[in-house]
Amino acid sequence: MRITIVQGPFLPVPAILGGAVEKVWHSLGQEFVHQGHEVTHLSRAHPQLPPQEIIGGVRHERFSGFASPSSFGRRLLCDFWYTLQVLRRLPPADILVTNTFWLPALSRSRSKGIPYAHVARYPKGQLKLYRRAILQTVSAPIRDAILAEEPRATERVRVIPYPLADRYLLPEISPADNTLLYVGRVHPEKGVRLLIEAFAQLPVELRAQWRVKIVGPWETAYGGGGENHLAELKAAAAPVADRIEFVGRVFDEAKLIEHYRTARVFVYPSLAEKGETFGLAALEAMAAGCLPVVSSLACFQDFITPGENGLVFNHRAPSPSEALSQTLSRILPDQASTARIRQAAWTTARSYTLPRIAGLFLDDFASLLQSR
Repeated sequence: MRITIVQGPFLPVPAILGGAVEKVWHSLGQEFVHQGHEVTHLSRAHPQLPPQEIIGGVRHERFSGFASPSSFGRRLLCDFWYTLQVLRRLPPADILVTNTFWLPALSRSRSKGIPYAHVARYPKGQLKLYRRAILQTVSAPIRDAILAEEPRATERVRVIPYPLADRYLLPEISPADNTLLYVGRVHPEKGVRLLIEAFAQLPVELRAQWRVKIVGPWETAYGGGGENHLAELKAAAAPVADRIEFVGRVFDEAKLIEHYRTARVFVYPSLAEKGETFGLAALEAMAAGCLPVVSSLACFQDFITPGENGLVFNHRAPSPSEALSQTLSRILPDQASTARIRQAAWTTARSYTLPRIAGLFLDDFASLLQSR
């Protein structure tokens, strides 16, 4: 098959500026090639990357893009201008995978491939524009949101989860440190302040045995909450500042994996009711043997079973920081339960290998071509 993958205008591929979607499709494209298919990957240009190159058998082409603007309206305008560039350069293909807002609506040529829209976030009314496209998402809650917006799309919706590249699937669980790790954007919707407050509420004796490590960008250019939010977090952390480390953004995957490998517990207290679709960072942490503690957002239910391979706290409780603190207070001293859940989390992650998930996509692509 000939497969074209089109990323949006805000982050380059490879994911040198971060981006879960960019990282995943970069890996999937190379796996499609490994399984015998032809892949072209179109993405945003960046000074560190050439306009054209071949990586892992994938042909990359890059176009002028933008730093991510703060307003949704400006994002739509940037995406529209970028899509007009891409449309003129689309190669002939059988499948056209896209993560842009406008391309599934504007691509009309059958010779450019069957439109296959990767719906990576909760829909915002755009699906009525995608009547010709397959709608692929990563979790059951987003599938339900898609069907609530576009009930007639039942036959066009696919749920295929994110994969884990081999480098994340560590061969064994390390002893690790007494570290509570967070990896992700440092933004109010991610609940980082909740983690800080919950840690401060732990019993003094227990808190003295652990530390918190916060890894991720706070800068608005990378999706963070900005300088004011960072200042608020540091002020909240002041009473326990000696036990909390703000690492900042880490886009180098080897360094990121090392953070996962050396942490015993991974805390992802997201509050993004309409923003969280899968929680890839939690699955990456599980692959390294971290015990995941997550909020009760529905998207985590696809791969975390409370008490078996992770823990869930009620972020909708009257005092969510207290709910998280109580969850941590129960599990952190319990070495036997921690070891058992870490092992189960590590095992669960093995179901999300790159060859298996790529195979699910390729089977679906082949069935679409056969039916056409």
